[in-house]
Amino acid sequence: MAKSTDDNQEISAITSENNQSIIDEDEEVKHFRKVIGAFLYYKILARNRIRRAFYSYSRLSEAYKRLVPKYETYLSQLLKCIDQNDLLIRQILSGCEHLFNNYSMPSSFNNMNHMSTEQDSLPPPSGVTSMDMDKVKTTIKQFVRDWSKDGEQERLVCYAPIIDEVKRRFPIIPTTNEDGTINNLSSIQILVPGAGLGRLSWEFARLGYACQGNEVSLYMLIASHFVLNKCARINTHTIHPWILNFCNNVTSEDQLRGVQFPDVNTATLPPNSRFSMSAGDFLQVYNEPNDWDCVTTCFFIDTAHNIIEYVERLWKILKPGGVWINFGPLLYHFEDIPNEISFELSYADLRTVILSYGFQIEVETLPIRAGYIKNERSMLHYEYDCVYFVAVKPKDRNDL
Repeated sequence: MAKSTDDNQEISAITSENNQSIIDEDEEVKHFRKVIGAFLYYKILARNRIRRAFYSYSRLSEAYKRLVPKYETYLSQLLKCIDQNDLLIRQILSGCEHLFNNYSMPSSFNNMNHMSTEQDSLPPPSGVTSMDMDKVKTTIKQFVRDWSKDGEQERLVCYAPIIDEVKRRFPIIPTTNEDGTINNLSSIQILVPGAGLGRLSWEFARLGYACQGNEVSLYMLIASHFVLNKCARINTHTIHPWILNFCNNVTSEDQLRGVQFPDVNTATLPPNSRFSMSAGDFLQVYNEPNDWDCVTTCFFIDTAHNIIEYVERLWKILKPGGVWINFGPLLYHFEDIPNEISFELSYADLRTVILSYGFQIEVETLPIRAGYIKNERSMLHYEYDCVYFVAVKPKDRNDL
């Protein structure tokens, strides 16, 4: 793991070892270019949407326009918010060509960050799809969930039970170093697959555990690298996450409002803490048997093509006596995607699979209602009835 020893060094270097797909240079350069192109196309996409709104407004009769005298001002304010988001995106992208410890983009890669977005009619960069643009918009909203005061309630619902369970099962007992200083670090190693922007992983490291977050999405990895390494002061950045949500707004101000982040100083980790992020598919990156004391999965297990493979791998990589803590729904990500394998199980069937591998479920709560990047001021809310469980690999089981 990459270590954090002071406020001036990066606290979450990203590694890509053990994942051949991540370090296949030709394919990875193409993928990086597509992801960066999608981020930079955000401004054009957003301005095109505002242009549609201007056009629809222009088709109104003068009598109708007099009924909404501030509408043009509201649209102009949206354009300003788009510009602010674009400036932040460019900050996030700056330096990301050196994102990985053991791999660097060619020098020409950085030139993409200077791509002009003044021409609103430009087509998307090569290979960028509507799904890629959805990922950009989701990543922007993820700052709210993981790193803002606005996302605190969501984090309390899903992160807090996981953190409390880890603290209960693996209490950190301070020791005294030879120089008389207090050591509050733990040797317990925690893995967080599907780490997103890294808040849950960071919380474990802040408490003193050795933690590695794992994330497959380069959109998330680029954003998490920024917030974990380039945001040393509280609420230094403002993002406008809802500006492309034109439906179910109580007021126009709700759509325009900015959200400040981060709500904590991400550089304030204990001296010599062990915290890192790894890039790549969970099944490809983690295959070492009996390696982890604890694995926490939050809104993650339904990202599998075949969820049984996840259960099997979790059993393998946990040490005897290791703990798997899960929170989330079963919104299988590949269910409706053409040409993708997707094997879906009900929770009852999944539970049977978990027990069949030898796990002992010691804690189980269902349902727990939770939102995911929810706009609290919207007239529409999506919520999940999630399952929370704690499964233990028995100490006397060493089979793989």
